Amino acid sequence: MDNSTRRLLQRLMRRIPTPLLKTTLEKWGRLTVAQRQSMDFTQPKWAVTEKLLAICEENEWTAKQITELEMIYIIDNPNQGMWYAFQLMDPEDDAHSVELMQFKEQFKSHLSELVRHVSVKIKKHTDEAVWIRIAWGDSLSRPNHLKPTYVVHYLQTPYVFVTSLTSKQKPLLSQALVLSTRYHAIKDANLSGRKLTAIRDLLMRQYQQAFPTKYPSPLAEKNHTVSNPRIEREQAGLIANRLQMACEAFGDGMLPQLQSAVYKLETKFKDHTNKTMTERDEPFKCVVKFASTNLLESLRHCASSGIASTPVTPLLSSIPLKGRNYFVITDNGPSPPSQMHASQN
Repeated sequence: MDNSTRRLLQRLMRRIPTPLLKTTLEKWGRLTVAQRQSMDFTQPKWAVTEKLLAICEENEWTAKQITELEMIYIIDNPNQGMWYAFQLMDPEDDAHSVELMQFKEQFKSHLSELVRHVSVKIKKHTDEAVWIRIAWGDSLSRPNHLKPTYVVHYLQTPYVFVTSLTSKQKPLLSQALVLSTRYHAIKDANLSGRKLTAIRDLLMRQYQQAFPTKYPSPLAEKNHTVSNPRIEREQAGLIANRLQMACEAFGDGMLPQLQSAVYKLETKFKDHTNKTMTERDEPFKCVVKFASTNLLESLRHCASSGIASTPVTPLLSSIPLKGRNYFVITDNGPSPPSQMHASQN
């Protein structure tokens, strides 16, 4: 085992939480029963790592076997970094008939033509997702397995999810994907997040979007002081109406755990008390970011509880409607400040 492979395994062992080590190594399937039994997972992780390194040395394993172990861990625990969504455009007639073996062969072939030194490993997951691990090199250097790119693509769909991709590598990956999937182009879906399942469910509409037409009135609070039936009915009606509009805007039931939404403003500054800014020819630029551990749930709660006004503004309801969390807001011609639209840039 060379030094680069040793570093790769040591780094991977640091990433895998101790409670997951045993099951991950079992899924790997490279260790014999005797080798697994010789490993004491109650020991400190450095001791387990040294034992595994010794076994790898004995078996003369290379980066090929270690990257298999890494893929198993990343597939089971995908929330390791920032994921970005892309959408393939203009499919050819046979795009929906591309099979896994055909895709694997063509993707590896096309990428190898574009990059002299590149290592590609492809694995199909149980949920039909095709996982791709790419270690990039160039004309002079070998593939760097310490900084791989991960790509997730669902065959027969136009959706692709990518993490750890540089601007230099992006056109190379895009061209290989387009050619191997029988599409003509690929575009940024303006959707990103740390939870792969969240942006996947949002973009592919894999969450509950069937909204009931009527919601039951909330249970009366205990020891309430309001005793006028007319006021009670009016308040219950307002609460039910807010809940209805909140669910129509963001969905019903469990929502994808999106962490943020970004709005880039490129609008004219409108304030008659500030002529210096108002008379500028250039648009006023700023960025507004909403962040939460579960942004859609937070926005739905704000609308249903009355913290935010209803009906929900299209700037917020466009997140689930369009499957995006990055928007560029521009003026819609000579109109009041509130008359703005979200561009498709």
